[in-house]
Amino acid sequence: MRFHVRFVALRYLYRLRNLQLDPKPPHRTPFFLRSYSAEVEPQLSPELLKIMEQRLSAIEFRTSCLSNFLNQPEASPSEYARANKELRKLSGSVDLINELRAKQKEIAGLKSLMAECSEDKDMLNMATEEISLAIEEERRLQSLLLKSLLPKDDADERDCILEVRAGTGGEEASLFAMDIFKMYEKYAHKKGWKFEVVDIAQSDLKGYKEASAAIAGTGVFGKLKFESGIHRVQRVPVTEKSGRVHTSAVSVAILPQADEVDVQLKNEDLKVDTYRSGGSGGQHANTTNSAVRITHIPTRITVAIQDERSQHMNKAKALKVLCAKLYEMERFRLQSSRSKLRSEQIGSGDRSERIRTYNFPQGRVTDHRVSITYHSIDDVMQGENLDVFIDALLLQEEVDAVATFSSQ
Repeated sequence: MRFHVRFVALRYLYRLRNLQLDPKPPHRTPFFLRSYSAEVEPQLSPELLKIMEQRLSAIEFRTSCLSNFLNQPEASPSEYARANKELRKLSGSVDLINELRAKQKEIAGLKSLMAECSEDKDMLNMATEEISLAIEEERRLQSLLLKSLLPKDDADERDCILEVRAGTGGEEASLFAMDIFKMYEKYAHKKGWKFEVVDIAQSDLKGYKEASAAIAGTGVFGKLKFESGIHRVQRVPVTEKSGRVHTSAVSVAILPQADEVDVQLKNEDLKVDTYRSGGSGGQHANTTNSAVRITHIPTRITVAIQDERSQHMNKAKALKVLCAKLYEMERFRLQSSRSKLRSEQIGSGDRSERIRTYNFPQGRVTDHRVSITYHSIDDVMQGENLDVFIDALLLQEEVDAVATFSSQ
């Protein structure tokens, strides 16, 4: 036990020394990210703990009621199923609550022991070490419980559709769109996610006028959702002869993939056109009607896919993208009447919002929503340190959720 405490302390001091000796201050992880991942759990405010305790007591009471109901033989099958489903949903929080209660009981026992043996120095030192560990564990459990009580976006666990479009800047914007698309592809591979190209429309210089991909993995949308918006680049284009720095823009959209139960498409609402695909793909792509364009008549949303040689595969991809777009429209409609806290503090995730600037001459990337600048642009473009921004945005979302939780 004592060895563990000394080990944690020495590791903390070692990390602190490394931070102090870092010769490149701009490359450090932002201070709030370091504190967020530190060994010591932050202590929640008394006001927040009071609110949380009320929620925990309500969960305990509800769990007791459901358990008693399930033991009654007169419950109908449908009522039994609903109660059992709710009980399973609460089980994760209940397990944490039971651990917290046991730890709080242990802390009370240690405090009582310290009061009784105040003259016994060895026993007092031992109890002090034990209670320090117990309080740290109590804080950890409280933090986990708080996270479990915060409102969640059901779409966070879904796969997503990535769409990248060149904006202002002509060919340079198309080349940067290609760079951004490949940045996310590399990031996805580093995360162990599946990255499937849906469609690419190339420019004359082989940049991407438009590109889309389906990304599959655990919690993909929840991780990438704040990447939606305008990504601005400042650099000398390959077409620039005088060496002047140009500013171009690319729009990124991250859409949660929809299940069949989320979006039900009616055949009479769809207009399907087939045509000969252009671009790369060889002679076959230019001589058969393999490209597919699907228009959703009620919303006038159009999706065109020509990436595959098979018309059937292009149609399947187009339907997947169309479902994601319709699902996102419905999500936006439902969320538009909710709290504006997130949109005010970290951005709405809207593709029209300028969120990040990539300055190549200065070698820096700046996220304007959380005011973080990272001074190694090559690492970011290789998908290496994109988490510097993503984790900060998710942390800010959590902070905002805690603020909302405290005000309820």
